Amino acid sequence: MTQGRLIAVVGPSGVGKDSVMTGLKNALPALHLVRRVITRAAGLGGEDYDAVSLAQFEELAKIGAFAAHWTAHGLHYGIPVTVHDHLNTGTDCLVNFSRKALEEAAGHFPRFVVLNITAKPDTLARRLAARGRETDAQIAKRLAQADKPLPKSIDVIHLPNNGPLAETIARATVLLQPVSI
Repeated sequence: MTQGRLIAVVGPSGVGKDSVMTGLKNALPALHLVRRVITRAAGLGGEDYDAVSLAQFEELAKIGAFAAHWTAHGLHYGIPVTVHDHLNTGTDCLVNFSRKALEEAAGHFPRFVVLNITAKPDTLARRLAARGRETDAQIAKRLAQADKPLPKSIDVIHLPNNGPLAETIARATVLLQPVSI
């Protein structure tokens, strides 16, 4: 059986990763949406995630509960090790990822794909303000990091998300059609 692909969805805050991922799951029902573990309070909107304290996160990392984990924007993020169960059955897994964790993850997952979602700066600023999770200073900091480069050693699929969400999802669906090895 062919190993499933880990599709790491990346892009700056406010680019619409969660919306695109939900749309992709609806368009491609065979995809598995990976639920991350985050040291963020529960119920803040956006993606579905498991909220944990820093102490809980550190214990989970220590016992090997994560296939990958990283820190960004003052929070800790983990991908449950159970993602391997899905990949081993040939299921493609879609996960919101960090750009700074890509290189290491590419070495751990045999079929690693990066979907880099982009948007214009004014679009990002408007979306960040609308979600109401950060202060103006935090938004400014996120916008300053929006153009961080991706590792050159990784193949990346680029997906602009400036227009209607349905059009972005349609393009992404075509770009991510399963390929055989």
